[in-house]
Amino acid sequence: MAISEDTLGAFYHGAGHGRATCDFLVWAPNARNVDLCLLEPDPANISMTAALNGYFFVSVPDVTPDTLYRYRLSPVSDVGTGAVPPERADPASRNQPRGVHGPSRIVPDIFAWHDDGWENHDLNRYIIYELHVGVATPEGTFEALLPLLPALKDLGITAVELMPVGEFPGKRNWGYDGVFPFAVHHASGGPDGLKRFVDACHQSDLAVIMDVVYNHLGPEGNYLDDFGPYFTDAFTTPWGRAVNFDGPYSDHVRRYFLENARYWICDCHVDALRVDAVHGIFDFSARPFLAELTQLVLDEARRLNRRIYCIAESDLNDPKVIRPPEQGGLAFDAQWNDDFHHALHTLLTGERDGYYADFGRLADFAGAWRRNYVYDGRYSDFRRRRHGGDARNQSPDHFVVFSQNHDQVGNRMLGERLSALAGFEQLKLAAACVLFSPFIPLLFMGEEYGEPAPFLYFVSHSDPDLIEAVRKGRRREFREFQWKGEPPDPQAPESFRNCILNPALKKQDGPHAALYAFYREAMYLRKEIPALSQLHRDRMRVDAGEEDRLLCVFRRHHRSSVYMVFHFGAQADEREVELPGGSWRKILDTSETRWQGPGSRVPDFGIGGAGTRMRLSPWQAVLWDAEPG
Repeated sequence: MAISEDTLGAFYHGAGHGRATCDFLVWAPNARNVDLCLLEPDPANISMTAALNGYFFVSVPDVTPDTLYRYRLSPVSDVGTGAVPPERADPASRNQPRGVHGPSRIVPDIFAWHDDGWENHDLNRYIIYELHVGVATPEGTFEALLPLLPALKDLGITAVELMPVGEFPGKRNWGYDGVFPFAVHHASGGPDGLKRFVDACHQSDLAVIMDVVYNHLGPEGNYLDDFGPYFTDAFTTPWGRAVNFDGPYSDHVRRYFLENARYWICDCHVDALRVDAVHGIFDFSARPFLAELTQLVLDEARRLNRRIYCIAESDLNDPKVIRPPEQGGLAFDAQWNDDFHHALHTLLTGERDGYYADFGRLADFAGAWRRNYVYDGRYSDFRRRRHGGDARNQSPDHFVVFSQNHDQVGNRMLGERLSALAGFEQLKLAAACVLFSPFIPLLFMGEEYGEPAPFLYFVSHSDPDLIEAVRKGRRREFREFQWKGEPPDPQAPESFRNCILNPALKKQDGPHAALYAFYREAMYLRKEIPALSQLHRDRMRVDAGEEDRLLCVFRRHHRSSVYMVFHFGAQADEREVELPGGSWRKILDTSETRWQGPGSRVPDFGIGGAGTRMRLSPWQAVLWDAEPG
């Protein structure tokens, strides 16, 4: 039996060419025997055949699709004890209809796709919209998201990023406590709900990014220890036990997660993987798991004739993550850039607690534009050591930037969005900085209209001790910040309900509608003006005046040129702005009344080299386009 050619989990063969069968394959080196227990609708216990390296296999004829099943494990350690073997769900289950403690369900791969003509966008055309399925609508399902897709496309979004959807305990969770990586959470719509969502996105010309968590699994419903050494005690992570990527048996642990990546790409048609916290993956082997992962994605892209991307979340500021293999890199297509966020956030809010202590100067934000990282080997007061590496030779389209995301909002004690921390003019300035940057922009759901609802941390565990541990853990996280009071209870249903979005706000006259219109216009300009849409810094110049609080950016691509001025001052001072040579036409100004600004004194036209003086409003951003001449 060629185990290497089989698929982990339950693989159903329909009856189109003979008898219907289902192949079951599980890796369980901790068991001496494994029985397949079919539960519904036709109960049966079937002994599985042991193969090399701890795999067990059986092929069962005449199995009905949607059958529920478990594995009965006879542990090696229980020989002669008379202990009752435990029954566990399939680690590679595609569906857990009764939650993390229930049985697995056979899922036939018979979905009727309609995306044959879909072509993924170039990564440098991505404008990403990060969302959580549970709070994006009151229903909290993929089905409820479908009516929102036309509005996202009209806004200018080109890619939707889903926070993790793997089966987690209960019905309320960010998704990073998942314990069945292959099983789309049953309450959100299960695997068919996800596939309908992806199919609809592609028909709306939207790419889909799946947030995958390979650095840990959640604590509740995690029965992998009964099967094999999926975890190691050699390392620890902030979120739980480290995954065994370089110890004994690690080849098979890697296979489990590599097959998961292939499942999202091949079975669910996702266009990119966002790999959570790669700095929490400990692997000192000569060929790291992450390099295997990016190679697998590249191989599948070639085989399927599709563009598929790998995007890393990393706080290492290490350009190795995005370097090609021939330069000793991990070959990710892009990575999140927290430095850009932190430098922008401190300028907008004045916060300097916790990791924000390393930021606060306009020069820091200018450094992110010029060098990608702010901390590229310089000393970090927060870390009390040097941090990061030189990434100046890396193209900006390898970096994803944002003014908000689930971490930076949700890991605040009260989950405040930027709309609760900064004024309306600052929200428009933040949007202009992100969308007119040479990087890949990401929006966090609702920011485009100034959603007031917080994004709190929420869970729905069933173990009282675990619930209390989560509460204490949240309190510890906030010690480095000067936030006062008690964090909302993550277990409380209202902590979840308070996060549900109200997108109807964008249709109401006032700041919400004006902000939404501003985002839409900014995205249109980003796409239509070559100097903004081409993500490079070959002809980019960035000047920062710490005293006058002005960040001035010139970008050029062939005959297209733009000039941007971002005013981070709280005073309406008159400034002298030297436009580059030539004639310039103002095409976007955050202070104009059409964006509910205070009114602008910046002229509609300017001549470069004339030492133009203009009065800039607090937190104003202005974009000029070079006049043809």
